[in-house]
Amino acid sequence: MEQGDPIRLIYLAVVLLIVGGWVFAKYRGRLAQALQQAILWLFLFAGAILLYGFKDDLQRQLIPSRAAVVSGDKIALARAPDGHFYATLAINGLDILFLVDTGATDVVLTQDDAKLVGIDPTRLRYFGTANTANGPVRTARIKLGTVTFADQTDRQVEAWVNDGEMHVSLLGMAYLSRYSSIEITGNSMYLKR
Repeated sequence: MEQGDPIRLIYLAVVLLIVGGWVFAKYRGRLAQALQQAILWLFLFAGAILLYGFKDDLQRQLIPSRAAVVSGDKIALARAPDGHFYATLAINGLDILFLVDTGATDVVLTQDDAKLVGIDPTRLRYFGTANTANGPVRTARIKLGTVTFADQTDRQVEAWVNDGEMHVSLLGMAYLSRYSSIEITGNSMYLKR
């Protein structure tokens, strides 16, 4: 037992006596109701403590796209429940969700994401072609004004808009090659500058 422990125990005992005395006086004759409410509050308090204890795990499960800077030169991404890694990048100041795809060559925006960042897909010239799992699709080359990922901002980043059906934008090697290494360990992907 440390030096301040007996004082803490006395303090807690006094607080417990005061609270217990108040509850007894307030609920005299209705102790069953008081016990019910005490148990309810106990479960609520325990639940709050459990949620707080698992907050990092819950955040990784509920918001897998949020990057966390592990150290000065490393970014960590958590594996999503579908087995993929996602990252949210701010394109021209707007958050866009990307599938981190080491098998993709370029940064590719969906039609919807292009519209969100202020690019009109109907005015683009689709001269490029990309070979996808669903076959070849037309692509249009664009420049993204600003791209912010974790704490790094790049300007005039080359990207493509896909003319085919795509559900999520892709973050390919053209952007990922800015990092000196990409490592997957367990359920985390680490990007090292």
